[in-house]
Amino acid sequence: MDRLSQGITEHRKAIVAVFLAIAAVCAFFAAAIAKNDNMVDYLPKDSESTVALALMAREFSGDVPNARVMVSDVELMEAVAFKAQLKALPGVSAVLWLDDVINLKQPLEMADDKMVREYYRDGAALYSVTIDKGFEQQAVDAIYALEDGKHVAVTGDAANAAYMESVGNKESVGAILILVPLILLILFLTTTSWLEPVLYMGTIGIAIVMNMGLTALTGEISFVTLAVSPILQLAVSLDYSIFLLHSFKRERKTGEDAGNAMRRAMKASFSSIAASAATTMFGFLALLFMRFRIGPDMGLNLVKGILFSYISVMVFLPALTLCCYKLLDKTRHKRFIPDISGLSRGLLKVRIPALIIVLIVVVPSILAQNRNDFIYGSGTPDKKTRYGQDTEEINARFGQALSMVVLVPRGDAARERALCDALANVENVSSVMAYVTTVGTEIPVEFMEDAIVENFYSPDYARIILTCDTQEEGDEAFALVERVREITGAYYDESYSCGQSANLYDMKNVVLSDNKIVSLLAIVAIGLTLLVTFKSLSIPLILLAVIESAIWINLAIPYFTGTSLSYIGFLVIHTVQLGATIDYAILFTQGYLRARQTMDKRAAINTASSRNLLSVIVSAVTLSGAGFCLYWRSTNTIVAAMGALLCRGTLLSFLMVVGVLPALLMLFDKVISKTTMNAGKHTNA
Repeated sequence: MDRLSQGITEHRKAIVAVFLAIAAVCAFFAAAIAKNDNMVDYLPKDSESTVALALMAREFSGDVPNARVMVSDVELMEAVAFKAQLKALPGVSAVLWLDDVINLKQPLEMADDKMVREYYRDGAALYSVTIDKGFEQQAVDAIYALEDGKHVAVTGDAANAAYMESVGNKESVGAILILVPLILLILFLTTTSWLEPVLYMGTIGIAIVMNMGLTALTGEISFVTLAVSPILQLAVSLDYSIFLLHSFKRERKTGEDAGNAMRRAMKASFSSIAASAATTMFGFLALLFMRFRIGPDMGLNLVKGILFSYISVMVFLPALTLCCYKLLDKTRHKRFIPDISGLSRGLLKVRIPALIIVLIVVVPSILAQNRNDFIYGSGTPDKKTRYGQDTEEINARFGQALSMVVLVPRGDAARERALCDALANVENVSSVMAYVTTVGTEIPVEFMEDAIVENFYSPDYARIILTCDTQEEGDEAFALVERVREITGAYYDESYSCGQSANLYDMKNVVLSDNKIVSLLAIVAIGLTLLVTFKSLSIPLILLAVIESAIWINLAIPYFTGTSLSYIGFLVIHTVQLGATIDYAILFTQGYLRARQTMDKRAAINTASSRNLLSVIVSAVTLSGAGFCLYWRSTNTIVAAMGALLCRGTLLSFLMVVGVLPALLMLFDKVISKTTMNAGKHTNA
């Protein structure tokens, strides 16, 4: 550290120039970062849905129908012409409509009325459309461009992906534009220089740009990661720069010149910043062990972000500060926040009642958090958006409908027909479309047009398309997936199924198995970090109990309020809240242990609280503000749910640290003394 700090102080201008140049290059690449809006792509490669999708992509030209398009006020032949227009659009690989299942040359009165009404009723035509991955927004925009006096509505996974692509970046930018002024306001109120907040934000901003630029060069990231990662990186790592500059200001008060003061500050704050970064990083690293790859996607990006923030704070910030410390002095002002020692004393007075309340509610919270009603997909679309309005309009006229595809080996038409008949009798299956149901078993494929045959047969597999009238997820939808797979398995030894409900069913099974592993890994990793940091057997247990209790209460609130919870948010928030807010407990405990060397435990807890309360408040308000911005600005259920959990969880962790941790430190004071290395001699308890 001595050699590093010496080099930084001597080459400050060169370091600032290099960082700014790297940031400029990274900003250029970050502007073109690739985003994936399809959560199914993050399922394990061995899940049935993933295997089925890969198999179908290899064997068939068309994928699972992923959009429903409705055009109103059209005659039958107009609807046929509109289908041709749809098929000609870029990104549209297949369109299924009424003329694929019945002969339109015959009067509609002679056809199966149920079949007709699935595709054409009250002058409106409904098409099942397959849009290629990556072309969702382009294709949906082109579909809307076909309106030309006819009202067109679009719903389905592709429409949802197109909507998220169009608003995702805007919402992320909108959240940042709210969060940054909020953080600056907090910093201006709690610091003593107008320039100081700019140094903080500039340092972490450089780290965020570098992280995003590297991500753009290494591949695409999920829309969840893109929306959450920059905001979390800013909120979580801002403390590092605050620690360093506060240490620098303390060293300058001793009369040291700026260079020596910075070297001493870097050395003095190194352990605190390293411990804070390590606990946060290990919490995020646990996400890498999720089989549902949205976890590794987010975890890797956040870990890189923490590393870039740490490097930026320990290298760029000292150099930048030394380049403009005179301006820092010239822009000093009085602290606007009054002395909060009274608030600190007030919080300490309620520590025993707070501890009792937590002990009462924590056990029910542990039980309740696992009984939440979970949402595995995008949830109900926002009715304020066109996508939400179109979805409601199509469902109101034609009813809820989802496509599920079943793939079975080709070659046994009689068995295929028997399977189709069995599937048609399953509750919530409204139609079954296959070669044997549309053309029949009597006509050999050699006598049919290739365009018709290729819809249902590849050289090795037969494709059966089910239309189901369930929601995309829930008990009814998942029971249907199980029933379809059970029936198909009774007829064929080899079979595959996919579709939105099947995809979410597989997602549910994957994330259920991920939960315990990820949570345990995060606890163990952070616990070991605390063990090394404090050289204590008891302190890691106390600090983990405090933050884990806040997490349990946070995750139990949706159960008690009767609201559904996004499972991705539930799964990720454990590691994020633990890794991000354990720092509050570390800071508070370090202050207590230092004060306890020369004071009794009551005076030590008062000193630790008064000295660290403001820092914890600033950090907690920043992180909870980040969560609130995500919740407020995002129309995506997953991102909004993560924001709400982060906002509420941060505030709960803050209350646990300032309200309950003091009681535990005093209660276990003797245990801490006996189980902590180099604890020193305590004064009278």
